[in-house]
Amino acid sequence: MSIPRSRIATGRILTALCAGLFGTRTNTLITLATLLLLAQVLPPLFRWAVLDATFTGDANACTRTGACWAFVMAKLRFILFAFYPPGLQWRPTLVTLLLALILTASALPRFWGRPLLLGWPLTVLACWFLMQGAFSATPIPSNQWGGLPVTLLVWAICFAAATPIALLLALARRSKLGGLRTFSVLYIELMRGTPMVGILYVAMLILPMALPDGLSIDKMLRAIIMVTLFWAAYVAEVIRAGLQAIPSGQTEAATALGLGYWRTQQLIILPQALRIVIPGMVNLAIGFLLATSLLAVIGIFDLLNAARASAADPNWLGFYNEAYLVVAAVYFVICFGASRYSRWLEGRFAAGRRQAP
Repeated sequence: MSIPRSRIATGRILTALCAGLFGTRTNTLITLATLLLLAQVLPPLFRWAVLDATFTGDANACTRTGACWAFVMAKLRFILFAFYPPGLQWRPTLVTLLLALILTASALPRFWGRPLLLGWPLTVLACWFLMQGAFSATPIPSNQWGGLPVTLLVWAICFAAATPIALLLALARRSKLGGLRTFSVLYIELMRGTPMVGILYVAMLILPMALPDGLSIDKMLRAIIMVTLFWAAYVAEVIRAGLQAIPSGQTEAATALGLGYWRTQQLIILPQALRIVIPGMVNLAIGFLLATSLLAVIGIFDLLNAARASAADPNWLGFYNEAYLVVAAVYFVICFGASRYSRWLEGRFAAGRRQAP
């Protein structure tokens, strides 16, 4: 009688789980300490979030001993879209869907190619015009944008625009041309040594004064430009690490075959280097997503700032815990999905290398 494969797989998982949790004395102590901590934390949390919680009604119906999920239901639209006009909130909803689609397509290797490169600028322009209220009776100024669409829009635009700039900076830092290499080093170290808050203040205060008279740039656009230049320095260092991991013999072999510098980088070096730095790029992307909360210092209502403002409503004053939990759940879903995608993509590339002759 043969044992079903599902039972064998379940047995292997249980064996590996037991070995990881109780395989050594140290693991056993850590597991027991974790269980003790969860036993202390989870029951009060469950009582606050479920048993004593208020799910309907107004602020007067909510008690301070339990969660007020009625506040979340009442202010969810504000948390997601901030001050965007309620009658036009289908526009930021559509922007969120468009960004989700282009990010999903970018994550799947089957869509990698020139159509995707063309799709990015078209999607960004479409999102920008939608947020501006194109083809509507009144335009929507950027100071009314906010919430989840702004967080995703700034994150996607800045990271997508920073990557090609970072690629050029990484190549320049490894260049044999002294002037080009020095410029790249100075730029990267200057940006990496400056806090992002300082970069945002430059976008708000210094950049407008540097523009010619009569020329002005929207606050949101100024922030996107400066954040892109700032993030490019960090991405450049990650890409440079991948370039350094490629043996120099591959470049020498390509030169012996008659390939020029750019063809060597395009066909041999960069594909391998970018594959190596996938975990680092994903880590940076997750960190950049969380860093968009700093936009609050220049008055841009990202998701976190909109949640904070929603709890300052006099009719719903003080329900910060519930607002922050909603934002934490959104950030967790995006960041956890990105980390799982990174592991999946690494496994796919590793399987491809094993199957290669």
